[in-house]
Amino acid sequence: MKNHISSTLVLASIFALFFSAGLVHAQDGAAILKKVDANLQPESFESYRKLINIEPSGAKRDYLLYTIKKVDDKIVSLFLSPASEKGRATLRLGDNLWLYIPNVGKPVRITSLQSVVGGVFNNADIMRLDYSVEYTVQNMEDGKSEYVLNLKAKTAAVAYDKLKMWVDKKAVIPTKIECYAATGLLIKTLYLKEIKPFEGVQRPSVIETDSPLYKGYQSIIAYANVKKKIVADEVFTLEFLGKIESIR
Repeated sequence: MKNHISSTLVLASIFALFFSAGLVHAQDGAAILKKVDANLQPESFESYRKLINIEPSGAKRDYLLYTIKKVDDKIVSLFLSPASEKGRATLRLGDNLWLYIPNVGKPVRITSLQSVVGGVFNNADIMRLDYSVEYTVQNMEDGKSEYVLNLKAKTAAVAYDKLKMWVDKKAVIPTKIECYAATGLLIKTLYLKEIKPFEGVQRPSVIETDSPLYKGYQSIIAYANVKKKIVADEVFTLEFLGKIESIR
C-alpha cells in the first residue's frame, strides 16, 4: 500500500513538473509572439506598399497602396494605382472590414477571406492586425536557430484557424508562416524576406506567398517605406474613407 502511494505521488510530481514546464513554454511563446509583432511593424505607422500578382503565364498586375495602422485594431489603405483602382480604400476595425469605391453610394462590407485585388493574398493578409491580437500560442518548439510557434485563432472570425510560424532566434522575425483551415488544410504559405532597416528596426521588406489551392499563382508585397505616424481616430471611420488622400 505504501509503495502504491509513493508511486502515485511520484507520478503526480512528474505530471505537475511537465504541466509547469508546458505553461512556462506557452508563456515564453506568447512573449516571443509579442516581440515578433513589434519587429514586424510599429504600433502605429504609415507605409507605402506595392502588391504584385503573378499568374502562371507570367502576366503581372501591380497595385500601389498607402496604409495607416493605429494601435492593434485599426487599419486603412488607399489605392494609388493602377488608374482603374485609384481612390478605392479599405478599412478594418477589429473583425469588421469595408471597401470604399469612388462614385458608389456607400462603403460595402467585405470579408477577411475575400480579396479586393485578387491573387493569393486575401483581405486579412493585406489588412493584417498584430498576430498576438488574433492568435494564442498553443505550443513552441525550440530549435537550434529558430523557434517554431503553433498558433490557434482566438475566434472563428479570424481568416486562418491555425498558423505555424518559423521565427529566427537572433532577429526574432518570422521567416515562414503556414496558414491552415480548421480542417487542417494548408491554405497558403508566407515567406518573409529581404530584411531592411525601417524606423531603426530590421524588418522584412518583402512578403511572398503561394498556395496549393492556386497552383502556379504567386503574390508579393514589397514595402517601400514604414514610418511611425499617429493620426486621429476620425481617420478610421466610414465617413473619412473618401478623404484618406488628404493626410498623405
